[in-house]
Amino acid sequence: MDVSAMLKEFTSAVERHDGKALAALFAEDGVYHDAFYGPFQGRAKVAELIDVWFYRTAKDFRWDMFRPVSDGKTLYAYYTFSYVSILPEANGKRVGFDGVAMMQLRDGLIVEYREVAHTAPALLDIGFVPERVAKIVGKEAAHMKQRPEWTRHKS
Repeated sequence: MDVSAMLKEFTSAVERHDGKALAALFAEDGVYHDAFYGPFQGRAKVAELIDVWFYRTAKDFRWDMFRPVSDGKTLYAYYTFSYVSILPEANGKRVGFDGVAMMQLRDGLIVEYREVAHTAPALLDIGFVPERVAKIVGKEAAHMKQRPEWTRHKS
């Protein structure tokens, strides 16, 4: 599958609320590291992320990926992502953010999905008080600094 077709199926599966279709793009041992919910490893867990976690607090997802770059082993794409929040604070408002998807590939399947996402504006749009946003962003920072790439930057 070419990367543009893969990205289209990836985003369409989320928009269709079809976790099984998204999970099929992953290797059996693949992991999806979500900016909000953390890691989901294995196809069953990736499907659960979409079918349960994503749709628990949101609906009407829209996800577009642009300008993919890949060498066959790594895939990067800029994205825009939005949804209608069904959290009480949001009052049914559409919120969104942008970011960069980073995927490690093996035999045409996703082994690892990570993202660098600009989520704070969406949290404010939902109606979260700044203190709650700061707490969430603090957790994101702590997770980020646990990655091996940050070892040299900790001191």
